[in-house]
Amino acid sequence: MNALFRYHSALLLRSQRWLPPVLVYGALVAVGAQPGDPVLDSLGYAAAALLPVAAWLARICATQEPPAARHVTAAATSPARTHLAALLTAAATAAALGAAGSALVMAMSDWWSADHRTPIAPVPGIVAGLLAVAVCALVGTALGALCTWPLLRSPGWSVMVTALAALLAVVTPGSPAQVVVTGLITGSRAGTAPVLVLPLAAAAVLAAAATAGACALTSRRT
Repeated sequence: MNALFRYHSALLLRSQRWLPPVLVYGALVAVGAQPGDPVLDSLGYAAAALLPVAAWLARICATQEPPAARHVTAAATSPARTHLAALLTAAATAAALGAAGSALVMAMSDWWSADHRTPIAPVPGIVAGLLAVAVCALVGTALGALCTWPLLRSPGWSVMVTALAALLAVVTPGSPAQVVVTGLITGSRAGTAPVLVLPLAAAAVLAAAATAGACALTSRRT
């Protein structure tokens, strides 16, 4: 699995297909998180912006390998393992991107509550921000896995469904991503960093189930 992960990571890096989602995420963070804004509000925005980008990266990694190369790799290992490595590459890339965005947000934000009356403790704030990134990276990867090959083969339908699913994941009550973003905003108003362990567990279960289903279907359709 390590060799497959390195292979897909190198493939993504050399293809430069990672550049558009990275630039889009950077632009979203630059527009939505301004210097001096309350840190928890900015972290919530950075996490929410990561979700569609993570789904985008999952689509890229799942389809970046040419069909002939995919068949060779699948024959050498298995279709499921190859697809799993691709999705793990997407999740790791999204998590690294989100961590970088969160670090930038933390550096330029105001570590006070939304009303600028209560200081935000640094350690709980950092933990809350990183957990929110992990949740949105996992949910985005799960959506990307479900909205591309082998479940959806048409690129047009895949893009449309991915965009709609990403929007719903951010705004639908009860979604792990919606819970963490709302939690950060509410915490900013209260002056307390939220504990986001339960949404992280839910996002991990969702990502594991989506990945397992996509990998199982890959074995049948390869």
